[in-house]
Order: sequence, then structure tokens, then C-alpha cells
Amino acid sequence: MGSSDPVVSKYLFASMEENKKNQNLPEIDPLTNDKFVPEHEFDGIRELANNPPWWLTFILIGSILFAYVYIAKYHFFGDGEMQIEEYESEMYAALPVEEEEGAEGGGGISIETVKVDYSVPLLGQADLDKGAKVFATNCAVCHLAEGQGLVGPNLTDEYWIHGGSFEDIMRIINTGVIEKGMIAWKGQLSANQIHQVASFITTLVGTNPPNPKAPEGEKYVPAE
Repeated sequence: MGSSDPVVSKYLFASMEENKKNQNLPEIDPLTNDKFVPEHEFDGIRELANNPPWWLTFILIGSILFAYVYIAKYHFFGDGEMQIEEYESEMYAALPVEEEEGAEGGGGISIETVKVDYSVPLLGQADLDKGAKVFATNCAVCHLAEGQGLVGPNLTDEYWIHGGSFEDIMRIINTGVIEKGMIAWKGQLSANQIHQVASFITTLVGTNPPNPKAPEGEKYVPAE
């Protein structure tokens, strides 16, 4: 039974709308037939209560599982190389082979216990050439190819942060400066390689490369 009275029809329509609100019936998007999320609206944009695609859910779950496995493998069980360890291993593998060190196997030095005089630089051109190769492979990343400095300090001026004697240079290469980001090369370079690259660094002092980094530390004056 219907009514043609406009007042009655308006009243019935208002009652129906009020009943819908009272029943908290969800609104439907006419384009997608998805339900709107109540009170999730901003700047005229309303959120639909639709599920993400299955492949996105799969990726999310897979990422979470991978994170658990990664943390357990690398941080709890220590099974595998961390990034810095992998970097150091690759850098070591890229070093030129030292034939004269083959029997010793390298492995760093202790200035206090070795018999070789590491307090003086090598002067032979062959040793300096090998030191230059080690420098180009390992040191130029931070000090640049001509020693003018980038992340690391300028090696061509007279100013040194941790001492400028040859023994100081040997010690710094050997033990590193961890707080400055320089690793200890005693586990990556052989004793001879450290001696060679330190000797090569002494040849950089006094050169004038382009765009040198500003002096850092204190001026080193050799003792007479």
C-alpha cells in the first residue's frame, strides 16, 4: 500500500534513513561495491574495506619470515659474514699476491717483536711500486689516488693527526683508527705489504696534488 501524499512520502523516506543510521548499516561504494570504513575519511577521500591482493600479502609474510631467519643466522648464531666482514674479505682477496710472503702467509705485524727494522722506510723501487698497488687497491678509496684526502686525511702535507713519523704511519696502518672508520689492516695485509705501503706513503709527502684536503692535526717536525 503506497501513498501519493508528498508529505507522507518524505516522512517515510526520512524514517528509512534514520533506521539505516540506527542499524549502523555500512555504506557501499557504487563503483566497486566495497564497503566504506566508518570514519576513515580525509579531504573527501574515503577508505574502502577491501583486502589487499594475495600476492602483496604473500610478499609481506615472506619478508617477515626472512627477517626472522636473517636475524637468527647473522646476529644470534653468527653463521655468515656481516657486511663489514664481507667487505674486508673481498678487499683481502683483491690484494696482489706477495710471492716472498707465501711461506709466512701474512697476517700482520707487531713492531715490538719482529726482527725486521720497520722504523725506516723501504727505498727500493720494486717495493715502492708494490706499495703503490696496495695503496691504490685499499687506501685510495678514502685518501684518493694521489693522497690528497677525501674521507681520510691528506697524506701529502706536513700535518698528521696521529703522528707523522714512519713508525707512527706503520702503527696506524697496522692497528687502524676505528673511531675514524679506518680498519686495522694487520689481518688483511702481510707484514711486508704494510711496510711497502707505508714506505710509499712517505713519497707522497711534499707533492702537490689537485684539490688537496685542508691540513688536519699537528705539523710533524722530524727529530734531528
